[in-house]
Amino acid sequence: MTTQNTNATGRIVLGQNQYGKAEVRVVRVTRDTERHAIEDLNVTSQLHGDFLSAHTEGNNEHVVPTDTQKNTVYAFAREGVGSPEQLLLRLADHFIGDFDWVTGGRWAAEQYAWDRINDHDHAFVRNNREVRTAVVHADGQQRTVIAGVEDLTVLKSTGSGFAGYPKDTYTTLAETDDRIMSTDVKARWRYTTTDVDFNAVYTDVTSILLAKFGEKYSTALQQTMFDMGSAVLEAHPEIAEIKLSLPNNHHFVVDLSFAGLDNPNVVFYAADRPYGVIEATIRREDADDASAVWATVPGFC
Repeated sequence: MTTQNTNATGRIVLGQNQYGKAEVRVVRVTRDTERHAIEDLNVTSQLHGDFLSAHTEGNNEHVVPTDTQKNTVYAFAREGVGSPEQLLLRLADHFIGDFDWVTGGRWAAEQYAWDRINDHDHAFVRNNREVRTAVVHADGQQRTVIAGVEDLTVLKSTGSGFAGYPKDTYTTLAETDDRIMSTDVKARWRYTTTDVDFNAVYTDVTSILLAKFGEKYSTALQQTMFDMGSAVLEAHPEIAEIKLSLPNNHHFVVDLSFAGLDNPNVVFYAADRPYGVIEATIRREDADDASAVWATVPGFC
């Protein structure tokens, strides 16, 4: 039986709100010379500001059409992208600067990489190794940039174990000092400044994450995660914190005894679910609080 609170008081008011155009697909080809370059992005624009009357009165005088936001993405791409972070910062400056009632917003992008086919000038193959991400959170004149990577699948065939954990009636997992460790790296890092060579830092951060994943023996994915995040912060003082979400892509040794065969850790069953998921924030102890910004980036603790 459900009960209803019949003593509720107070006006019903509009709370936090935002709106915009999601997933604007834009491909920008630089063709100043015979050797072309491709920038392939998926951009989302969401505005914060004085939109009260649109919700409560049906008054659209402050509602910048989502179609206008889409067209602005295309027009700004015509001027050049440079990096997803730079494009998003330009969009933020435009909407906040040109519309007095727009006080902030959230602009996000995914970028997909293309590689040249046999070093061809204008023929490419899609590189599915990873997806680059960026978010710009704007509040008045303040800009916060969060960069990231996802779908970066890694595996090491040895150099990992899992032992020493508590056991109870429901524990069936056997301890091991030699297992496959695999994960799909999803990371976001927050910059303390916008004066950054975003492309160069992105390349270096992803290289550090990959190097640390395979560098030393891992007693648990948690240990490896902390090493990966710590190395990024040590190398880049312009990054305040990094959040990682790492699923444990389980690989189980197949029992081949039914065929009279042993299996010395050479044949595995790759399970897609269920899977463990390990998440953490690695931060500088004196980093400023950015919880309001991170609240706009779902999927991380």
